Amino acid sequence: MLNKWMRVVLGVVAVAGLVLAAWLAVPQADAQSAVTGTWTASISKDDYKINLSFERRSERGHRNQMGQTYDFADLQGLSREQVLSGGPVSFSLVREAGRIDCEGSFQNGKGSGTFRFTGNAAFVSAMKSRGFDFEADPNANDEDRNGEDKLFAATTLNITTALADDLASAGFGKLRTEDLFKAAIFKIDSKFMREMKESGFENLGMEELVKARIFKIDADFVKRVSQMGFEKEPFESLVKMQIFKVTPEFITEVRNEGLTNLQVEELVKLRIFKIDANFIRQAKAEGVPLEVERLVQRRIGVAQR
Repeated sequence: MLNKWMRVVLGVVAVAGLVLAAWLAVPQADAQSAVTGTWTASISKDDYKINLSFERRSERGHRNQMGQTYDFADLQGLSREQVLSGGPVSFSLVREAGRIDCEGSFQNGKGSGTFRFTGNAAFVSAMKSRGFDFEADPNANDEDRNGEDKLFAATTLNITTALADDLASAGFGKLRTEDLFKAAIFKIDSKFMREMKESGFENLGMEELVKARIFKIDADFVKRVSQMGFEKEPFESLVKMQIFKVTPEFITEVRNEGLTNLQVEELVKLRIFKIDANFIRQAKAEGVPLEVERLVQRRIGVAQR
């Protein structure tokens, strides 16, 4: 059963990987050429940000779409008032990796049009000097993945040399180009990396740091886990605790019913089978021994032999 649920965890992380792949899987283009496509946009629910999506079609007819929510300050030439009032617009998303120039119109808070992307060769050179290749991916099996694709994604996500320098300063070993994208998507910086290292997790890779962000595992959570009586737990145990909501309140609840000295795996099992204080009290009244396995058997209706 636990293996089944850990496959769920891996599935979530795999989805995160697919999100990254979607940002990069776009058509071939020369590093200095302009890439064109269409854009759509809508104002956010609070009216103070804009949801902006870019779409291109590859020579093979594949549809490649990526979207992001931006502050209006990120877009040169476009204001909230223009979006709300409607009419023709011309604006740009200018980042270190390149610029996306957009033209089109808005009506009733929604807009569409065309865009033209131009990569920044100086960014490519600066990244190459830091060990990050935005020109080509030698490990790619798909000819649709190249430097211009990475530049476009780097522009939409605001990958910068400052981000690369910041991550490198944390001393987590050699980083790959794709790690920069993961860091930008999941908001991983040197401060977070150092906090995790100081919390006792010195050898976490980018995949584990992504998991930490997805499941909200930070230095404060590690401290609270220690206060619960679980010191030096492996990282994956913390992931399970967050997934199955093994909280201080739940631990106190089952301990008050007599289940003390439980391991994380046992607490997770109680959560999986929805065994709480009320169930434990009822089971005890029926003479069920106060053991996790016996409680699970009672829950699933397996009679004792």
